[in-house]
Amino acid sequence: MTLADPQPQALNFECETGNYHTFCPISCVAWLYQKIEDSFFLVIGTKTCGYFLQNAMGVMIFAEPRYAMAELEEGDISAQLNDYNELKRLCEQVKRDRNPSVIVFIGTCTTEIIKMDLEGLAPKLESEIGIPIVVARANGLDYAFTQGEDTVLAAMAQRCPTQAPTEAADKEERNAIQKLMNFGRKQEDVKREESEYVDHPPLVMFGSVPDPIVTQLSLELKKQGVKVSGWLPAKRYTELPVIEEGYYVSGVNPFLSRTATTLMRRRKTKLIGSPFPIGPDGTRAWVEKICSVFNIEPKGLDEREAKIWESVEDYLQLIRGKSVFFMGDNLLEISLARFLIRCGMTCHEIGIPYMDKRYQAAELDFLVKTCTEMGVPVPTIVEKPDNYNQLQRIHELKPDLVITGMAHANPLEARGISTKWSVEFTFAQIHGFGNTRDILELVTRPLRRNGALKDLGWEKLVKEEARI
Repeated sequence: MTLADPQPQALNFECETGNYHTFCPISCVAWLYQKIEDSFFLVIGTKTCGYFLQNAMGVMIFAEPRYAMAELEEGDISAQLNDYNELKRLCEQVKRDRNPSVIVFIGTCTTEIIKMDLEGLAPKLESEIGIPIVVARANGLDYAFTQGEDTVLAAMAQRCPTQAPTEAADKEERNAIQKLMNFGRKQEDVKREESEYVDHPPLVMFGSVPDPIVTQLSLELKKQGVKVSGWLPAKRYTELPVIEEGYYVSGVNPFLSRTATTLMRRRKTKLIGSPFPIGPDGTRAWVEKICSVFNIEPKGLDEREAKIWESVEDYLQLIRGKSVFFMGDNLLEISLARFLIRCGMTCHEIGIPYMDKRYQAAELDFLVKTCTEMGVPVPTIVEKPDNYNQLQRIHELKPDLVITGMAHANPLEARGISTKWSVEFTFAQIHGFGNTRDILELVTRPLRRNGALKDLGWEKLVKEEARI
């Protein structure tokens, strides 16, 4: 007699068509201008956009940022001023003061409403000032928080160079990652390292992650004999990866569906659909999928994943058996929910501003598999959730933790519900095996804090003050 495998559960999708209750997508400038070191971002919008950027990026006030706000005045909006002349004047000032390798126009809600033709203006401006101009629509009317990065990378994907036959000899020299890793090393050592890789088609990764994450993920694949030919975006615009027809591409973030579509349709690449490398379970599945595409037998992943889980057991004891509810903000919700369920939590609901079922297909399948193996119900996925309805469900379900945008955190805390800002996961390093502890530190912090306050009798004191 054999033990029958549990039947896989079915995903339940709902769409409440609520508004985007998320951070504005122009905030992608915060991490992109730091990632692409020779860039300059020009956000074209109103004073409201400027105030938002000042507040969102106020922590960087002592650094000299490579972004600016082109504020639209009444004359711009009423078409009394010439858009081309005004933008040309600003671009010439940027070139004179900073001389970047690329200028990125970030369109906002206002440029959409007044129908400003940034795509039409950019080519002529580019030829006149002699600097590439990339146009990205990152307005909050059409896009949620992290989709701002998606629009920028989709625009940059079309600027990636192709490999001319005469350039074949110096192909490796164009790769910024290889230059960094080979710096100061003997040529013999470099050649020996090249022999460690399996012969496979070029692989390009896309997604803006900090340099330590780029190194970690590249090394994880190197252990399996897989060579990463480049990353989009690169550290410098002048070092964008070569992308040709037939290349393989893989995304490291779940909100880059437009970039994936652009790479497949415009650049004729092949997308590796895999779970995303968030948590040890996701990182293992990501490596295994890439290896399977290149007919490589992965090795050492069982021991690596088991070692990571063992090292975070102190955190797992804090959340095992507890429940979590995602209100939806940064499009990382599916991956984070899958990871937390693997950690032993149950998830009531996954709210998400936008759901691309094709791009996240592997992650959704992995979510169902994880729930089945852990013996918990598959959470309902609610696209564009109505926050009023969500708050009613939270009141009824009483989850132990709610991961939400900043707007709802304090009101929920006042009602005795532990919360965590979803924006913190956007700016934290959460990819790869090595950052599992960082994710759990973020998740458990509100539970540990509120638990400590209860031990101090803080809850009783608050109630007494409210009664007085």
